[in-house]
Amino acid sequence: MKKRITILSGAGISAESGISTFRDSDGLWENHRIEDVATPEAWHRNPELVLQFYNLRRKQLLEVEPNDAHFAITELQTKFDVQVITQNVDDLHERAGNENVLHLHGELKKVRSTAYPFDVYDLDGWELLIGDTCDSGHQLRPHIVWFGEEVPNLSVAAQMVSESDAVIIVGTSLNVYPAASLYQFAKTDCPIWIIDPKANELSYPESITAINDKAGAALPRLVDSLLKGEIIL
Repeated sequence: MKKRITILSGAGISAESGISTFRDSDGLWENHRIEDVATPEAWHRNPELVLQFYNLRRKQLLEVEPNDAHFAITELQTKFDVQVITQNVDDLHERAGNENVLHLHGELKKVRSTAYPFDVYDLDGWELLIGDTCDSGHQLRPHIVWFGEEVPNLSVAAQMVSESDAVIIVGTSLNVYPAASLYQFAKTDCPIWIIDPKANELSYPESITAINDKAGAALPRLVDSLLKGEIIL
């Protein structure tokens, strides 16, 4: 039976493909406050602005490609049972061939009914507009878990981590909760690596091996060592 490796990925892995993150030094996300584009209150206050914001995010997806870190995960699948749990809403993992991807915070290329949250649709194209409705006639909204909303897949993700033989954290500095706490569900003897270009400046629990480098450089190296058996799980 293949050993199971769980990848916990965050915005940093997508940033290396050119996707903007909201945790920039100015605290803005594409010149918008998070409170104005990524909360239920923002949706009720100004749905046109929220739709425009996510339309631009989808349009940006057309201009970027997966990077070496995404493709390294695909290589890892050749020998291990790999599960990706991502905080990202883009589809770069899937486009790189990552097969088992759980999106904690939703998916940009999907939309859902405002009245029936479990009615989720693939969006045809990149624009969602006021007046676009579900089969029941209710306005569609981005299929995104906004700040202040419950993360429905969190318990599923925690179970996945608890059943893992190894965990690799990449593209996240473990400061977005509740996702940041997922590694704590790993078994006590489960090896955990975190890849972060600022790892030397941050403090992590002793159970975590920190690799001070970018995802696109460090993850392929780590995957190569796992595939060659240089690291035994």
